[in-house]
Amino acid sequence: MGICSWLVFGFLAGLLARAILPGRQSMGLIATTLLGIAGSFVGGLLGALLTGHSLWHFHSSSFIGSVIGALVLLAVASRR
Repeated sequence: MGICSWLVFGFLAGLLARAILPGRQSMGLIATTLLGIAGSFVGGLLGALLTGHSLWHFHSSSFIGSVIGALVLLAVASRR
């Protein structure tokens, strides 16, 4: 995927994670995008550890993993 695809993918994953997790998150467009991109890395790592397969290519499972990774990061950040 190109850089523009990563940005759009990260923004959508971060936006969905912020919509799922209850609470008040005061993040802008850039922070939401970075949350989704970091969530993609965390979700891909967790998916690779659980299944033994790489989830770095775009599939529906990689998007779900990205959202789960973003939820984990958002939950950790909201605990502080």
